[in-house]
Amino acid sequence: MTQQPVWKRVLLKLSGEALMGDQKYGIDPERLRAIAAELGQVMACGSEVAIVVGGGNIFRGVSGAARGIDRATADYMGMLATVMNAMALQDALKKIAVDSRVQSAIDMQEICEPYIRGRAIRHLEKGRVVIFAAGTGNPFFSTDTAAALRALEIGAEAILMAKKKYDGVYDADPEGNPDAKLIPSITHREALELGLRVMDSTALSLCMDNRLPIMVFNMSVPENIRRVLRGEHIGTRVTVEAEDREEA
Repeated sequence: MTQQPVWKRVLLKLSGEALMGDQKYGIDPERLRAIAAELGQVMACGSEVAIVVGGGNIFRGVSGAARGIDRATADYMGMLATVMNAMALQDALKKIAVDSRVQSAIDMQEICEPYIRGRAIRHLEKGRVVIFAAGTGNPFFSTDTAAALRALEIGAEAILMAKKKYDGVYDADPEGNPDAKLIPSITHREALELGLRVMDSTALSLCMDNRLPIMVFNMSVPENIRRVLRGEHIGTRVTVEAEDREEA
């Protein structure tokens, strides 16, 4: 297996829960350092990496709405949580001398840059990690949708969906079904028709329409990001057509 990345530019979708470690909420400093260290190694291989980070470890808009908060307000609160996570990740990268920029879909000029597509691409070309925060900047859209949108805008060749504890996409919910089986390869359309939990349907449709592959894998396993970038078949590959799956 070649040590060179099979994709030059990728977008990593990192859930807020991935930053929790074994905690029930918040950010685990050790887990944050481990993620930053692996990203540093990925950058050393010459990859260009953008990140969309979630906020579920701090506040999730849908859950907030279920507790009686207006849905739009709850979603904006969730966006602020993603900014906090993005700043924490940037700080962890800075401590290992990896240059990065946070770009927010909501203007917060005192703490980060506004999202500007051309500037984001320029940062990537200069070898900086770009962390996209605040989702799309709009309520009712998830960070999955933000990941698909930003990946297409910056010309990413693949989306890497990092899961906290599962190895990929399963044919049933592994949380409640111990017999659930990992699906090594599937098309976007099949995942939509079967209602599988790859990402939300809006994001998945956007990726399908633009033929953008998605790699779903377990973030908790050391070196998995590098393994995916080297072309190793781990987790689940989501591609547009069956022939794409065979070639991926």
